[in-house]
Amino acid sequence: MKALVYTGPREISVEEVPDARIERPNDVLVRITATNICGSDLHMYEGRTTMETGRILGHENLGIVVETGPGVERVKVGDRVCLPFNVGCGFCDNCERGLTGFCLSVDSDTPGGAYGFAEMGSYAGGQAEYLRVPWGDFNCLVLPEDAREKENDYVMLADIFPTGYHATELAGVSPGESVVVYGGGPVGLMAAYSATLRGASQVMVVDRQPDRLRLAEKAGAVAIDDSDGGHVERILEMTGGLGADKGCECVGYQAHDPQGNEKPESTMNDLVASVKATGAIGVVGVFLPQDDGAPTKLTREGKLPFNFGEFWFKGQRIATGQANVKAYNRRLADLIHHDRAKPSFVISHELPLDQGAEAYRNFDDRADGWTKVVLKP
Repeated sequence: MKALVYTGPREISVEEVPDARIERPNDVLVRITATNICGSDLHMYEGRTTMETGRILGHENLGIVVETGPGVERVKVGDRVCLPFNVGCGFCDNCERGLTGFCLSVDSDTPGGAYGFAEMGSYAGGQAEYLRVPWGDFNCLVLPEDAREKENDYVMLADIFPTGYHATELAGVSPGESVVVYGGGPVGLMAAYSATLRGASQVMVVDRQPDRLRLAEKAGAVAIDDSDGGHVERILEMTGGLGADKGCECVGYQAHDPQGNEKPESTMNDLVASVKATGAIGVVGVFLPQDDGAPTKLTREGKLPFNFGEFWFKGQRIATGQANVKAYNRRLADLIHHDRAKPSFVISHELPLDQGAEAYRNFDDRADGWTKVVLKP
């Protein structure tokens, strides 16, 4: 089968690789019809992780079931399914509590597994023609009858829609509250969109990419350009000097200041400054315990110069971690099915798998208009 294979920093290629196949009785084999490029893929693409060469990328996947193992009972051949990026078993202590992003049964040294992701197990990614799905009955979200016509909406359930929603859940967004989202990439846009779905009265998105700011407005948010460094003051002005009720961090460890210097702590400290006293912050941007490409000795060790004094003095709360996709994907799918949500508005490009390398380059370069890419094997 054809697949996008990581061959080194900023180097991927479309290669012929051995077909994905059923390996265990509870496996499901899916023919991929839509697979997204994620901002998290860029961490690996840029060589900022321990991603092994020769691995297939891709953790945002949707397709049609073409084969099931003898232990699979619920999922049937022909079902259109969306796969959470988290690989979960469904029966370990964490999965039983809904914490499927931290499954204890995966073949990883730390809790949690994912398709085509560094240090999250050996599972092949889905930027390919076929994907093996372990624990298929548990991991496959069987989609309703409109799955084909709304494929570009449903594929967002693999990661960015639930992850954006998770940011608002971690922050505890309630109806009528004001919310500030740092990062106007796909996850940040989904956080803003989710805040609106949850009834927020005022949503602000901070970024400096013109195309992302335009999409933030399309999501119903106020777009705040932080190029001049005055964004915190503008947020305070818009919230009567108090700050937003809730905040969402959707950038992670590769945040940059307005001058273009990598500054991993910038969004976290800006959130402390622009969220009100007793407010809450949800952090879904990826931070790592070790980052050899970080700008300082401290940040290379995964540590941030965090303004804990102001955070403590304001009595704020922070919740963190990757989204447990299965905690949200069924409800969010119902919103799509009943035309209450259309997350595909973030898509800028639909391309065949053969153009995957070019798509990675443009997405990594932050080329104007390249906000979300869906590959169609």
